[in-house]
Amino acid sequence: ENKQEEEVWVPDRRENETKADMGSKTWADLAGEMKIFLWNPEEKTCLGRTAKSWGLILLFYFIFYTCLAGMFAFCMYVMLLTLSPYTPTYRDRVSPPGVMIRPYLNGFTIAFNVSQRSTWQPYVDSMHHFLAAYDDKVQEEKNIECISGQYFIQGGNESEEKKACQFKRSLLRNCSGIEDPTFGYSKGQPCILTGTEKAGYRPGAGVPVRVDCKVQKGNESDLRSVDFYPGNGTFDLMYYPYYGKFTHVNYTSPLVAMHFTDVRRNYLVPIQCSLNGRGIINDLNSDRFLGRIIFMLNIGK
Repeated sequence: ENKQEEEVWVPDRRENETKADMGSKTWADLAGEMKIFLWNPEEKTCLGRTAKSWGLILLFYFIFYTCLAGMFAFCMYVMLLTLSPYTPTYRDRVSPPGVMIRPYLNGFTIAFNVSQRSTWQPYVDSMHHFLAAYDDKVQEEKNIECISGQYFIQGGNESEEKKACQFKRSLLRNCSGIEDPTFGYSKGQPCILTGTEKAGYRPGAGVPVRVDCKVQKGNESDLRSVDFYPGNGTFDLMYYPYYGKFTHVNYTSPLVAMHFTDVRRNYLVPIQCSLNGRGIINDLNSDRFLGRIIFMLNIGK
């Protein structure tokens, strides 16, 4: 029993002595030990490792991460070989494209007061900026005149640069910003542009797609008059198909201008403008941009 007590007591005593020794160390002793740990001149070790040991471990990690980077680069290369920069590999199961509007500043609500220039001037500036690419001179220099009423199908290699048809802003007439630089905003008769664009899409199955606008919800008399430009508000077939930005470099999407000449004042009017034609889907409640666009007009006096 005495021997067993002694065996138990001796480790405890040693542990207490070790704690006492550690407690008696000064900051200078700890700094010295740290210095030896960082660099031991006798054993010539740094952080407990010799130069050979450090070299081997660094070589291992260098080879390891080089192999990982090589595998990643190889996988990316193989994946890119399966993709074409000109034709999307996977396309939406819904063929009709989405619809956009301009100006687009603060979401899909266009609100301003006719008597306060500061409220509608940003919309006017946005329209001029957007239509700069549609200037008649720019279109004449970059694009060609096409035959109206038929698709402009271009063969050849898919990487070959495609020609684009002219769409001059003068076709928008009262909404071109040429005769009226304010696009009707100064009179409370705003112009809004709409367009659609999708690679490879041929709208209407040979029949031009037409734009139509109405009050989405509420009194239909809130929207009493809308003029469409060009023509009767259709997208001419000669601007399709679109071959993508890599080959159709100078392509400018065709537009339809909607001139709201008589809208109820001082009231938020929800308006829905839809594409109408063969193969067009514009009545899905789950997608407000498929084949249509919904926005708000609030014109103050």
